[in-house]
Amino acid sequence: MQHTWDFASIIQNWPVLWVGLQGTVFIFLVTVTLGLSGGLVVGILRYARSAALRWPATTFVEVFRNTPVLVQIIWFYYAFPILTGIEVDPFLAAVLGISLNTMAFSAEIYRAGIQSIERGQWEAGKAIGMTYGQTMRRIILPVAIKRVLPALTNRGIEVFKMSTLASVVAYVETLNQAKLIADLNFNPIEAYTAVALLFFVVLYPVVQSTYVLERMLRKSD
Repeated sequence: MQHTWDFASIIQNWPVLWVGLQGTVFIFLVTVTLGLSGGLVVGILRYARSAALRWPATTFVEVFRNTPVLVQIIWFYYAFPILTGIEVDPFLAAVLGISLNTMAFSAEIYRAGIQSIERGQWEAGKAIGMTYGQTMRRIILPVAIKRVLPALTNRGIEVFKMSTLASVVAYVETLNQAKLIADLNFNPIEAYTAVALLFFVVLYPVVQSTYVLERMLRKSD
């Protein structure tokens, strides 16, 4: 079966895709900021000496790492309002699902970075009179974050692609707009190909930048 490619309707409806791309970028900026910054807090708590801090953080990570983010978005959109009486719009449901999932995964990245620091660094901080918190903030975290920066940038790329899952609750983003074009013009192949090309154009320079960053970090080491 042969298919005749026709992107005319895609070009005519480019403003529709543009609106979707803006929605994608916006939800990405919100979720990656919340996910990576919140993940740092959870990652530190995962490494805390106090079980009262460590176990809630561990539970959070295990719950959101071991359940699909798509299910999390749907749960926040449909189940959360029923259980709490708080209305959740598509944007908020997508932000909660994606950012909390990202928080859980990035927390493990941060925790791994903290664990990679040699014990001597902790002892050095203690020897000069630093508290646990001061040692963590001034000595451990700067080195740990530097070590896990490539992994965090890769996680950010995954978050950008994960934004397409927001279409399941009809949030206006790129995939949702492509569905609209496909339904109106009966051209799903072209519509979804256009989405793939848009994501490639946006992400390819970012991916190449992560390679440059990794090389710079290796040289600095």
